Amino acid sequence: MLGRPLLTTSALAGTLLLATAMLSGLAAPAQADPLPPTAVAMGDSFISGEGAGGYVAVTDQSGVAQGFPGWSAPNSNPYFCHRSAHASIQVADLPGITQRVNLACSGAQPADMASASSARPAGRTVAAQVDQLREVARTGDVDLVLLGLGSNNSQFTFGGVAAECAGRFVADGYTGWWEVWIHFVNWVTGEELNERACSDADFATAAQLQAARAETTVAVRQVLDVLAEVDADGEHRVVLQDYTNPLPPAYAEQYRTEDGRSDTRDKYRALVDERYAAGCPADIDTLAPAHRFSQNLGGLVAGVASTLQAERPGTDITYLDVQRAFDGARLCENPGSPGNALATPLRVMDGPSGVHVQSFGPYDKLDIKRVTDTCQSYYQTCQESWHPNAAGHQALGRCLSGAWTARGATRVSCARTSAGSIVVQ
Repeated sequence: MLGRPLLTTSALAGTLLLATAMLSGLAAPAQADPLPPTAVAMGDSFISGEGAGGYVAVTDQSGVAQGFPGWSAPNSNPYFCHRSAHASIQVADLPGITQRVNLACSGAQPADMASASSARPAGRTVAAQVDQLREVARTGDVDLVLLGLGSNNSQFTFGGVAAECAGRFVADGYTGWWEVWIHFVNWVTGEELNERACSDADFATAAQLQAARAETTVAVRQVLDVLAEVDADGEHRVVLQDYTNPLPPAYAEQYRTEDGRSDTRDKYRALVDERYAAGCPADIDTLAPAHRFSQNLGGLVAGVASTLQAERPGTDITYLDVQRAFDGARLCENPGSPGNALATPLRVMDGPSGVHVQSFGPYDKLDIKRVTDTCQSYYQTCQESWHPNAAGHQALGRCLSGAWTARGATRVSCARTSAGSIVVQ
């Protein structure tokens, strides 16, 4: 019989398989590109990049990007969150991460995680950080969250403590006991200035630290809840970072006395001028309590991490201890400060001029009152003081890199060696 030859059984099966594969290929829906692996910074000034310069525009609650508004603008302006292009989240070596987003805001408190910062006194007009995180998760696969909270809360703030202790030192050096009639105003509280060195209680009491830890725990728990909600693959690491102290355990010899006077004297103007120029205007007797305060902040953050690690054993949470990351490179730890330090010097302006006063040498006590009042009226003119500078954030970036690559670690410690290298353990 004439016609097409019959297919063998094996040939027919092969043809059917080929046809099925072709049809399947045609019918398969197009696959969307995966979201880019993303690292997100959340929290306060030590995370935002305060002190590092290169600040970028920040979007306000209405969705408008706010660039630099001028030095005399209200401090509530989102720009003064000071999100820096040099912040540790931006400069850290993070293998596998292709997108980095900074949501942190200088001065942020635990309440700002779930509520708009503008909802509290002295806040900024930015949305709640967890709401900002939700937006990031629409276009990025959040694999890493660097979170720094604790130094600002309803009990105390880092900026308030710093200004108080520096102000006492300056006032004591410029005003003798026989001049107490001079109306020397504390630029933080507006009250007559206490001239004693700061004590442990001036930084934070045990009760205040306990309350701050409770607030911070609630806030981090809120961040974890939102992460569980928005991260589709459920794979992310949360790094809780603590704080570095910008001041040394002891001053270098040249910053201890000046013109034959120490800070135990009634007046020591030359010493005030010297320490201010070097970036460390504070009493020697303030240094030990300041370091105990830093240790207490470390204990606060470590406690929050331990609590949440126990609550959520399936969540990847790492406590990053950076308290020794600036060892040997703090302000006035060596001659040549502040140029050789990893922290910004304490600086004020003579009015909202944009020019920091580098030396108190030409100033008398009434001039000092005027420039410190500028900090009170326009906090943005001095808020960079005693924060990590760009080089400091490079060091903190190496700490973060170590925490990111230490898979499964619940705690990572970071320290600077005498040779200047960063060691992560």
